[in-house]
Amino acid sequence: MLAQTEEKSELFPSIADVVDKTHAGDEDIGAPLEEIESLCMQCEEQGVTRMMLTSIPFFREVIVMSFRCEHCGHSNNEIQSAGKIRSEGTMYTVKVLNRGDLDRQLIRSEACSINIPEFQLVLPPSRGQLTTVEGLLRDIVADLSVQQPLRRIQDENAYAKIQEIINGLKGIIADDEDELEDEGKDTGKREKRELSNEDPVSRAITITLDDPSGNSFLEFVGSMSDMKWNMRTYERSLEQNQQLGLTPPAEDAEQNAADEAEQQSGGLNEEVFEFPGICSRCGRPLITRMKKVSIPYFKDTLIMSTNCDDCGYRDNEIKSGAAISEQGKKITLKVEDRDDLSRDILKSDTSGLSIPEIDLVLHPGTLGGRFTTLEGILDQVYEELTEKVFNTGDSGVADVDDRAEFQEFLRKLKQVKNAEIPFTLILDDPLANSHVQNLYAPDPDPNMEIVTYDRTWQQNEDLGLNDMNVESYSGDDDTKDGDTKS
Repeated sequence: MLAQTEEKSELFPSIADVVDKTHAGDEDIGAPLEEIESLCMQCEEQGVTRMMLTSIPFFREVIVMSFRCEHCGHSNNEIQSAGKIRSEGTMYTVKVLNRGDLDRQLIRSEACSINIPEFQLVLPPSRGQLTTVEGLLRDIVADLSVQQPLRRIQDENAYAKIQEIINGLKGIIADDEDELEDEGKDTGKREKRELSNEDPVSRAITITLDDPSGNSFLEFVGSMSDMKWNMRTYERSLEQNQQLGLTPPAEDAEQNAADEAEQQSGGLNEEVFEFPGICSRCGRPLITRMKKVSIPYFKDTLIMSTNCDDCGYRDNEIKSGAAISEQGKKITLKVEDRDDLSRDILKSDTSGLSIPEIDLVLHPGTLGGRFTTLEGILDQVYEELTEKVFNTGDSGVADVDDRAEFQEFLRKLKQVKNAEIPFTLILDDPLANSHVQNLYAPDPDPNMEIVTYDRTWQQNEDLGLNDMNVESYSGDDDTKDGDTKS
């Protein structure tokens, strides 16, 4: 195993090692680049492709390729992963708040899509790329600017919307070369370009890399506890496996028929109900979909999803599909490793959530009803609290001491959601509509304790159960009918 590691390090040395050995005149390293004659697709003459095998710290081995044609000047750069496709997809998220964040290294594979929600901009999978955040934004500006003169004539609305994105991105990267050419040697412009890494950007943005193959990377600063950086893994869907060529593009006819028969046998549990409604944000018609789901060793639940195609508003909610329980339920789960983060968890809107180790307490109603994994619900809590600490408005954390304390709390929360430290999760639901997956079912889970208890009068009052009468309805009706007839 050690010999294989040493052989791999020789084939894929780091860029720093290649540079040091080249400057030192080490003859053993030979030519750091491999050069191959290639056909230029622009002028159909012979160009040169240069390849370098290297390894990127905290990532993996890659092949960096650069093509240039001396006849027409066409050039092209590309990066490909030299390793295998990971078993899970990866999603990287970084918040660009100051100019130092523009220098983060970015590796984009052929299967990676990029999303910048502040500009409603989504980049589909394209060629592999090794660049920085600033380089990515400059490429986007260059690509969008190519057809702008033609759009200005053919479609002024599209031109205006795209130009707004271009101006916003130029403001972030402080791209004022055009102004410098027009104004000449203006001292004000010179000062604008001499910005430090601590200076804030003109507009804070969020960049998300979604790569089903797991071969993309976004650099963190210092360590993986970087407050502005986040990474999570997820299981690929069947469609994503088909796009990566890991599964056949189409199933056999017999398999499709068996799947359809299985879906039909599910009856009402597989049927999706649709209800027309009005969007609460834009006031336009939308459709709310509802589906009944049976959770093993628990009860039936109703999942509702609302999606507005006009304004993009989305909302998900989960409700219990069974009768009100006579007792409440308290679930205590001791999380010791990352395997526990994959447990399915159903948190109803009447359930409270707490983690005593970091003094995290979510009161009933917070986050609403959610059916996800333990990792998913902790990620959602972290994202919402992160938006609050980085918010500079009235709702943000303004005091310096409170902000520092809140950032320390977020650091601990990030350790919890990555299972770096053991912690205890407590779900307290007076209606017993919450559930945590038992990995040892039907046997008891040694890391989970479930306690049922009688609700207090105040809890019943808050839930509206004290004034609810569901007994002797038929008897009362018969008595009233008898008195009337007599």
